[in-house]
Amino acid sequence: MIGWLHQFLEALLETGRDVLPIAAIIIGFQLLVIRKPLVHPGKTLLGFINVLIGITFFLDGLKMALFPLGELMAQQMTSPAFLNIPGSTAAIDWRNYSWVYLFGACIGFATTLAEPSLLAVAIKAEEISGKAISAWGIRLAVSLGVAFGIALGTFRIVTGTELYYYIVVGYIVVVVQTLFAPKLIIGLAYDSGGVTTSTVTVPLVTALGLGLASTVPGRNPLLDGFGLVAFASLFPIITVLGYAQLAEWRGRKRNSNHT
Repeated sequence: MIGWLHQFLEALLETGRDVLPIAAIIIGFQLLVIRKPLVHPGKTLLGFINVLIGITFFLDGLKMALFPLGELMAQQMTSPAFLNIPGSTAAIDWRNYSWVYLFGACIGFATTLAEPSLLAVAIKAEEISGKAISAWGIRLAVSLGVAFGIALGTFRIVTGTELYYYIVVGYIVVVVQTLFAPKLIIGLAYDSGGVTTSTVTVPLVTALGLGLASTVPGRNPLLDGFGLVAFASLFPIITVLGYAQLAEWRGRKRNSNHT
């Protein structure tokens, strides 16, 4: 208990050093540029303390639970005993890792659907658009995009192919979709890719990638373990643009049937 408390206090001091410049910039602009006092200094200080403690607990939880859990799952699902293969050389065959792809897709879908930042963006988009954009539709489209991206990313780690092949082709698809997508959805689609790389999704996805690259024969965690977050950011743009294009096509078809 004493060791954990000492570790927590060290993490709290590190978090304070990281957050202090942000607070200094905001308060400095408020007092020196805008030249107005803080409206509720007591609440501001209390909120700052809550942020420090919350971030510290979150980072401590990542180290204690999420990172080890992701690496453990990757190790268990890539072991020869689980894959029913006789030796380590046979494990290089990408077809042996179907459960890994499915697990990555499920983790990507579930964590993205629970992502607080995505929920906030989806609710605001629904409010501003007068419910022309469905919050649930956006969340499902983004979650499906992340699910496909993580599954494809784990396939890349297993096969050892270059990351830039997937990224270049993916952004070519995004550019083509942008030319034909409704203008109402383009900015939201690009932001949807960014909000997936947040508090819930990134820790598990990163741990999964590093654990997978550490256990697959012939893979380097530093070279192959990273890159899943890029997939989680790219493919939601494609699915949200596709969702908008599909909705626009169905709307035109519905109108043509009425006329």
